[in-house]
Amino acid sequence: MSITGRARGLTRPLARFSGDVPRIAQRLLGLALVDAFALWFLHQVVIDGVWFLAAAVAIITLGINVVFWREDLYPLRWLSPGLALTLLMVVYPLFFTVYTAFTNYSDTHLLTKQQAIRVIETRQFLPQGAANYRWTAFRSPAGEYALWLVSEDGQMLLVRPGEPAQEVTPGEAGVGPLDQDGIPQSIEGYERLSRIDSVRYLSEVAELEFGQPPNTVHISSLDKAAQYQQKFVYDGSQGAMLDRETGRVYRAVEGVFTSPEGETLRPAFQVTIGWKNFRRLLISPALQGPLVRVFLWTVAFALLAVLTTFALGLFLSVVFNDPAIPAVARKLIRSLLLLPYAVPFFLSILIWRGMLNPHVGVINKTLGSLIGWSPAWLSDQWWAKVAILIINLWLGFPYMMLITTGALQAIPSEIYEAAEVDGASAWQRFWHITLPLLLVSVGPLLIFSFAFNFNNFNVIFLFNRGGPPMPNTPTPAGHTDILISYTFRLAFESGRGGDYGYASAITIIIFLVLALITLFQFRYARIWEEVSESV
Repeated sequence: MSITGRARGLTRPLARFSGDVPRIAQRLLGLALVDAFALWFLHQVVIDGVWFLAAAVAIITLGINVVFWREDLYPLRWLSPGLALTLLMVVYPLFFTVYTAFTNYSDTHLLTKQQAIRVIETRQFLPQGAANYRWTAFRSPAGEYALWLVSEDGQMLLVRPGEPAQEVTPGEAGVGPLDQDGIPQSIEGYERLSRIDSVRYLSEVAELEFGQPPNTVHISSLDKAAQYQQKFVYDGSQGAMLDRETGRVYRAVEGVFTSPEGETLRPAFQVTIGWKNFRRLLISPALQGPLVRVFLWTVAFALLAVLTTFALGLFLSVVFNDPAIPAVARKLIRSLLLLPYAVPFFLSILIWRGMLNPHVGVINKTLGSLIGWSPAWLSDQWWAKVAILIINLWLGFPYMMLITTGALQAIPSEIYEAAEVDGASAWQRFWHITLPLLLVSVGPLLIFSFAFNFNNFNVIFLFNRGGPPMPNTPTPAGHTDILISYTFRLAFESGRGGDYGYASAITIIIFLVLALITLFQFRYARIWEEVSESV
């Protein structure tokens, strides 16, 4: 080989390496930014004790780094942002819901333990014999403050936030001469605040801690300041809060620092409580009260919603699938019948609510003028349930008509011709041919419709918010509440505050019940397939 050929062979790897340098640099820079943000975020959530979220972010960040450094995972690089968001916004909330069901997370136990400790430790007290001062504030152009303090015995101090108090002689350290009240006329770098200005900036000055711990000074009024001390200190060895004023010890009991005398400190914090929420769900009076009734109505509503919408949709499909109707008329009528499905659901529900209004609704006014009576759609529990089924029928029949129309057109006409030759009536043809073959194709959609209506929150909440209310129930509930709206009440509308742990436990039960019902229905879907094979 010539010298020139050898030189070309050596330069090719160098050229490839030089071409990879910008790409590697871009990768390093991108990962450095992602990792830096992740480390900063992890630091914040770890300080707050949010370990579950910290673990999720750490795993996602590690996965992104692995994907971008392994060449065999190159195709996943384009999917990694979407996968990361899916894990963080979809998968993580699912696991967090399960975790929350085993905690006391609620409006009264909203913070983590670290956050609660930090809040409690901000409380202060004034020890006996602590010095009291008259204060005058000075403010710099940058918005920093200094206090000139005069004690009851005439001692004068200059104190700034985070710095020890100083006994300063006028004329030294930038302190000007004193006026007749013993207050410097000027301090270098600061402007003395007048009485009016002190009132204006009082909220800002009152939030500051002047001096260094433990000898810190806080403003107690427009005229007075004193050496307050931290009242509560957390002792990690005991896992308890110590009251420095009284000497009491407050130990953590189910997320509340409690003294032996029964006194408690707020705020409380989240702790795991095992299966307590589930035991409460099973043995509390709520099970014998609203929960059983809510569950039975949920199942009844889901079944009736599927049956009524499917029956009306199938009826319209069969009627307008008749060749005796002109094709143009069939297309026009089908298009008009699909309009309810094209209108946003929440608008249709609100329109129906207005039409069923007992005082000004067009339906009630028409019934009242014709027969002198109209149903109490909003105040009577049975008529409220009928109204919800009617509204859901209006919203759901176009979808069922659409899918059954397509399924009917897929059934071979030769089967009907053979059945007609054998003497089968129209009802026999429908019952033994049309329905079995139809259920094979639309059966999974019916199961999906049942699952959707089992958690159909919108129609329940927007029509009457689950009302009318059930009387004398231990938890707030309405006669038309389904499990998802009942859970919403517990989590967000309870007068005693949201109980998110208990609501999460009910959510898990909803999922398990729905999973069992769905598996049961899929078993019947296989039976429909066997029936269709024998047709």
